[in-house]
Amino acid sequence: MKKERAVPRILLCAPASGSGKTLITCGILQALVNQGKKVASFKCGPDYIDPMFHGRVIGTKSRNLDTFFTDSNTTRYLFAENTADCDLAVVEGVMGYYDGLGGVSTDGSTYDVARTLSIPSVLIVNSRGASLSILATIKGFLSFREDSQIRAVILNQVSPMIYAQLKPLIEQELGVQVLGYVPKFTDLNLESRHLGLVLPGEIEALKEKLKRLAMALEETLDLDELLRLAEMTEPINYEEPKLPVLEHSVKIAVAADDAFCFTYLDNLSLLERMGAKLVFFSPLKDTELPKGISGMILSGGYPELHGKELAANRSMRQSVKKAIKQGMPCIAECGGFLYLHRELEDQDGIFYPMAGVLDAKAYRTNKLGRFGYINLTANEAQLLGDKGMTIRGHEFHYWESEQCGESFHAKKPVGKRQWDCVNGNETLYAGFPHLFFWSAPEAAYTFLKKCEEYGTC
Repeated sequence: MKKERAVPRILLCAPASGSGKTLITCGILQALVNQGKKVASFKCGPDYIDPMFHGRVIGTKSRNLDTFFTDSNTTRYLFAENTADCDLAVVEGVMGYYDGLGGVSTDGSTYDVARTLSIPSVLIVNSRGASLSILATIKGFLSFREDSQIRAVILNQVSPMIYAQLKPLIEQELGVQVLGYVPKFTDLNLESRHLGLVLPGEIEALKEKLKRLAMALEETLDLDELLRLAEMTEPINYEEPKLPVLEHSVKIAVAADDAFCFTYLDNLSLLERMGAKLVFFSPLKDTELPKGISGMILSGGYPELHGKELAANRSMRQSVKKAIKQGMPCIAECGGFLYLHRELEDQDGIFYPMAGVLDAKAYRTNKLGRFGYINLTANEAQLLGDKGMTIRGHEFHYWESEQCGESFHAKKPVGKRQWDCVNGNETLYAGFPHLFFWSAPEAAYTFLKKCEEYGTC
């Protein structure tokens, strides 16, 4: 059945990474929260880190938008569902606005998301070291695609004097609004590590920094006009996907702590819609798996930063190993996969014992190996389905394994690179690829059915 939902929305994008869009997005989000607005924030692409930061420090409901992972209807559906109880949505782009698959296509780009959701886009232009040439950059982005969706511009790292000269030129010559400028900050920048690793003791200090950033942006940006643009949008039209549902609910344990924090919340909501009851546990702090569970998910994250603590929790390691060896269905992605090894090298080069489900070492390489989007095809029947089933995911890791597995074949969507990966059997998925269940809901349902067959521990 076709549905529609009115969702005020705006997207912040840039010509390239390093233009300041993350800092400005965080400041705008904080300013809107300070105004009492209930904001949903989104990050384009597969990145876990910015949404995690938005949620932990700013307190917004945050999700991913990814047109490689989901078709147009599913993208619109997830966007509508995740904004149902919010006043407006703010979307942060990824990389350069038109940069998509393989760097040679707009498919999967921020522009692709903007076009799919008909979002007014605001181009953030790093103006340091330039003046009139900025107009050429803006003109190129406006004209590269006829339906660019770009409705306004923000100038970053520019002085008030230069801004006063450029604003009328941009608006008169290019016919696009300029919503303000951002001066060069010396004390309000965010360290890159903060976006991925927010320590409990740092949260209050970061909140205070973002409040000061928001106050500064309220002085130099026209937030009222930004909100007006967000409200000048048509309703989102979509069809609600038809999903299979279990006859009887199953309880699934999901690892969730500082070591295992890379989890797509849309994956979890899909499992819940299909009949899963989720319970969360900490491999760092809990002594054993929750009682009465029928399956587990070991998410990605930072186990290499917590090797000593994970090793010290021997009873949890034994609990996980025993459950998997007894046939409990388990999905272990990237960091969760590392945890299942016999040994894991931490960031300091020390090897620690882990769960020992896989008789292999996981070790540091000091370089980013396989990374980016992949299409996965099953080489054999395993936990997520029969031989030949497909699902989409991505890899991003500096660690490697002596036993990457051969249950799936991974292929880049653009180019010729491909490889085998994943340790799989009828009850196990353990490998580096992070999966997005909405790209193949039947795989998530197959996992739950096998949990149902297993029963409870």
